[in-house]
Amino acid sequence: MSRRIPTAFPYGHLTTDAGAGADPVLVEIVQGSLASVEAEVETAIARTSRSPMIRDAHDFRAGIHDRLLRKLTGRSYSALVHPVARDFPLEEMREGDVFFHNDVYRSEGGIGHLPDLCVTVPVFADGRVVAFVQAFGHHDDIGGAVPGSMPSAATSVFEEGLMVPPIRLWDAGVPNRAALSIMTRNSRMPESLAADLDAECSACLMGARRLGELFERYGVPEVESCFDAILERTTETYRREILAKIPVGSWVWEDYAEHDGVDEPRLHTQRITLTRTSPDDPDGERLVLDFDGTGPQAKGPINHCGDYSDGVFLKKWLAPILRNLADTPERMAELDVNEGVVPLIEMRFPEPGTLLTPVFPAPTNARTFVILRLLGVLSGVLAKAVDGRMPADQETLRYTGGYGEDVEGRPYLMREVLGGGSGGRYYADGEDTIHVVPDSRNLPTEFTEARFPFRVEALSLATDSGGAGRFRGGLGYEKHIRMLKDAHFMSIADRSILSCWGVTGGKAGRPFQVTIDPGGPGEREVDALADAEPVRAGEVIRIRTTGGGGWGDPLERDPDLVVRDVVWRKVSPEAALADYGVVLTGSPGSEDLAYDAATTATERAGRSRSTEAFFDRGPGYARLAGGASYADVDVLD
Repeated sequence: MSRRIPTAFPYGHLTTDAGAGADPVLVEIVQGSLASVEAEVETAIARTSRSPMIRDAHDFRAGIHDRLLRKLTGRSYSALVHPVARDFPLEEMREGDVFFHNDVYRSEGGIGHLPDLCVTVPVFADGRVVAFVQAFGHHDDIGGAVPGSMPSAATSVFEEGLMVPPIRLWDAGVPNRAALSIMTRNSRMPESLAADLDAECSACLMGARRLGELFERYGVPEVESCFDAILERTTETYRREILAKIPVGSWVWEDYAEHDGVDEPRLHTQRITLTRTSPDDPDGERLVLDFDGTGPQAKGPINHCGDYSDGVFLKKWLAPILRNLADTPERMAELDVNEGVVPLIEMRFPEPGTLLTPVFPAPTNARTFVILRLLGVLSGVLAKAVDGRMPADQETLRYTGGYGEDVEGRPYLMREVLGGGSGGRYYADGEDTIHVVPDSRNLPTEFTEARFPFRVEALSLATDSGGAGRFRGGLGYEKHIRMLKDAHFMSIADRSILSCWGVTGGKAGRPFQVTIDPGGPGEREVDALADAEPVRAGEVIRIRTTGGGGWGDPLERDPDLVVRDVVWRKVSPEAALADYGVVLTGSPGSEDLAYDAATTATERAGRSRSTEAFFDRGPGYARLAGGASYADVDVLD
């Protein structure tokens, strides 16, 4: 049975006319100012933080919210102000206050695992709180059972690090040294953590001053009217340009995480029943996402606390998928995801005790296995609703790294967020090596080789990793790291058995893979969930990240594009024939590479194209599904 989770902070407006009377010129000024302040906060954090995860990988986000806790900016997702306002009444806040939290179960769904530390600063005008500036990011270490605070075999959140419910970290401009000391004492990287927190607090305080100047310049009523207008415009845009593309009706689809670090690999189900209501529905025209049928809470750390505050975090997390329904790619890029999408989405959750409704103290450090999968589940169920005009699957986040002692005997911890390929689309191939966190990136080779005891011997696209299709899936990374000292390798990754699925005849991409000492005497595969795999000095770690799924029948791909991909080493000559039915002529390494049109046509004509399933999950699915090649929900009704 599904249920709705009411929020103590329901969606509302700051003005009686919902911003209808706002000066349209001022609305543009305010919207541009908000984006500028948010970007300035993120730039300040990037330039003054210390840890590689924040400074170099850029795994952090800033956000601006009004006094009703609504997210105003659309550059990226952010955490929530709800837990701070729940525990600290706005009328008791003072200028210079900085609030802090990372407690997953006290974050109202805004924080997914303990390494994500969140700071929140209130903005004041006319002596009262009028807005909030917030930043949260993934930090190197906050304690717990293993370096990096992401133990893959955790069975309790108590193993994952220090939990801090919302606290006042700065009191009217005065830092709480005791709290900072407790946090840094629990970290294996105390200096980096202290520097990062100082950078984030200072940047948000600076952002609050900048935002305060906006209210001083134009007045609180005028700026708040613009806030309403900005969000109302988003609501109406999504209703007119996105919901209009989805027919009234209901569809169901599901996808899976493959392992939880504790039990043997199996299918951990995430299911969405999507209902598009009609304009005359008593509760309004909207999308209803019902997660009933989602699998039980996992023993290991892949759970996500989604059923808080009416699922408001998940609404904004999933909403970017809807942009794929816009008329053009250019229009997709223009659509912001702010609080204006919230009234258009209703969420219904299963009873407590599932992957999306875990019960404390269930572990959550690898919750990306669920929330990233949900992006694909929504994309898949929408594909069923709109005749496939959605991208194929992608899986673009996994943590890899190592720890040990450097050449001078000092302890080090290196974590990296490597991207993968995105899914093919009905109009274009998928993108290569993208990162799901906006503006995030792999660590620069120059920095890592100077700081850590290893060499990066190769960094390239992983040939043939993208799923074959009329429009090919994007490629993942291939990275070779040679260790100069004995160390331990760690990985938190999914999609090592299951693949990113293809759609409408497109094929699944290649899964994630880590091999140590490839071709050498100690060659071995490493599990995608690993805390401390020993690596000897001189051994190479080869990391291949996932490729996106393909879109459409590969036998309908333009052969000239296949030849181009072979020249660019995105597709091997063998795959050109096996996957695309293209018979090449000439040498792959020479300028005379081409294809034989007549033989290619004959080759393609002799191949079977019939398939009952709308989705291709790849060979790994059969391994976990008792030999079945597809699920019942993979067939169109």
